[in-house]
Amino acid sequence: MEFTLIIQIKATAKQIYKSWLSTQRHTKMTGGAAFVSDKVGETFTAWEGYIIGQNIELKPYHKIVQSWRTIDFEDDEGDSQIEISLSEQEEETTLTLKHTNVPESGEHYKNGWEESYFEPMRGYFETLNE
Repeated sequence: MEFTLIIQIKATAKQIYKSWLSTQRHTKMTGGAAFVSDKVGETFTAWEGYIIGQNIELKPYHKIVQSWRTIDFEDDEGDSQIEISLSEQEEETTLTLKHTNVPESGEHYKNGWEESYFEPMRGYFETLNE
């Protein structure tokens, strides 16, 4: 299973990229404790260890590709993958998230992205850019 979500955020692509790959800013941006890296091949955790993965490809301010799984994945289920593309226009950035190889039981991750990432991110960047 796979899905694509597209949102607009009032922030620069650089702000979003750097926040996604910074332990301190990722934690503030989502409200869930994260330990992340901005280096290809390094691992990350988010939401107190509920999400784990690894950086596969990083193209500064444009693209983030990570392996991704939660503690809800079965042992025999492979990692899924997220690809985040950032496209900046004027004062907003379009964030396109493509989530592939999602377990069939993972339909709820669509809402998880909205509630646990996109909603808090909008608030974080609005406050940051005031």
